[in-house]
Amino acid sequence: MHQPKVAVVIIHWNRKNLLEQFLPFLVKSTYSNLEIVVADNNSDDDSIAFVKTNYPNITIVKNDDNYGYAGGYNHALKHVTADYFVLLNNDIEVTPNWIEPVIDAMEKDKTIAAAQPKMLDYNNRNKFEYAGAGGGYIDVLGYAFCRGRVFDYLEEDLGQYNDTHAAFWATGACMFVRANVFKKLDGFDEHFFAHMEEIDLCWRMQLDGHALVTVPQSVVYHVGGGTLNKQSPQKTYLNFRNNLIMLTKNLPVSTLIWLIPVRSTLDLLSSIFFIMNGLPKYSLAIHKAHSDYFFKFRKWWKLRKINTTFKPFNQLHGVYKGSVVADHFIKKVKYFSELHRNKFTN
Repeated sequence: MHQPKVAVVIIHWNRKNLLEQFLPFLVKSTYSNLEIVVADNNSDDDSIAFVKTNYPNITIVKNDDNYGYAGGYNHALKHVTADYFVLLNNDIEVTPNWIEPVIDAMEKDKTIAAAQPKMLDYNNRNKFEYAGAGGGYIDVLGYAFCRGRVFDYLEEDLGQYNDTHAAFWATGACMFVRANVFKKLDGFDEHFFAHMEEIDLCWRMQLDGHALVTVPQSVVYHVGGGTLNKQSPQKTYLNFRNNLIMLTKNLPVSTLIWLIPVRSTLDLLSSIFFIMNGLPKYSLAIHKAHSDYFFKFRKWWKLRKINTTFKPFNQLHGVYKGSVVADHFIKKVKYFSELHRNKFTN
């Protein structure tokens, strides 16, 4: 039986040790019609020389600058031909048959534009991993969370989320995507540079009539970064700024009128939290994010033209109609399964 061509594309910059550590697992993938590509964001170490010497069958696409995650993939994928792209971080250990279950699901249901495997923690393999876990969701205030990860709380994988399930977004750390849909939607929004560009793309896929799923029969292990207190202030800045940009791009005006003031208030509370916990640089990062958002608001507003339609949250899949912030921080909900099922959009 003919297998569609799959290109696994690794965005990479400088960390040769990660290629040394994880490429041996990737080249053992059992999928037959496979091309492995290293998309290099102009590394100045000997990453490329290492790949050429040790993995001559791996394709190298070298960008002329470090364009970050979004731009790096957009530039590199112009030079890759396949039916499906798998956008893979360079710090992921794959299992031999990790590709087949996802491609099978996407071949059976042509409405699926993007999918992800089950993401487990490389260093704690019985737990879900922060960046994707068992599939990505969003609440009505625009906060992203996962099946198996509510804010910083990571659940143990007990098989509780082992069914293929519709999601709002698929993790950018390991995203299977139809190449024709990626190109039709002009790929990632490079204004994001890094963080949340995959959620923005998945959102635009939904607005274009496509579905997104998690296929837990495929399992990968991600080293990742994880929680905010482990991140740099720059990551905090990008997360807060990009979240506001994403909401502005993709929601109808009737929702934005009330949501942006609410989010601004909650973000202010977050900045106060960081100050009270002795993290002033993170607080400043939030204020910088808001300054860049509001002072450049006309620029972000113009990005709405990429969409042909806008839908309120209750018309999208994988939306939690409650507030995951209130449930987690006030009601002390830790587990995704504790969120009321009837509050999720189908």
